[in-house]
Amino acid sequence: MPLMPKRVKFRKTHRGNYSGKAARGNTVAFGDYGLQSLESGWITARQIEAGRVAATHFLGIEGKLWVRIFPHKSVSKKPLETRMGKGKGEPDHWVAVVKPGTILYELAGVPEDIAKQTLSRTAHKMPVRVRMVARRHV
Repeated sequence: MPLMPKRVKFRKTHRGNYSGKAARGNTVAFGDYGLQSLESGWITARQIEAGRVAATHFLGIEGKLWVRIFPHKSVSKKPLETRMGKGKGEPDHWVAVVKPGTILYELAGVPEDIAKQTLSRTAHKMPVRVRMVARRHV
């Protein structure tokens, strides 16, 4: 089942704007390698799950994967062949708002070449351009 919040204060959200760069969640915090967004957009709960499944399927039992984004925003949709007016449609699916710099997934416990292959497979599932980044050791 795709990710979604247990409860929200308001069912229907405004579209909002996703301009600017990510101020938070833009560094590799848990793992050794991460998948970083290079552009802004919405990533649906199904796309997040597809990326997670692709990574865990390739990794098998080795390594650990962290999903760093969560779909908090509801996207509403009116039924097909409905006339204009009559208010806003019902919530259809959930999305995570992603800005440039946001870390989407993190990976640890595997060599760099395996991490590169894993994150490449995950990147194919994403609707935004991404790149692989490594943790900066201080």
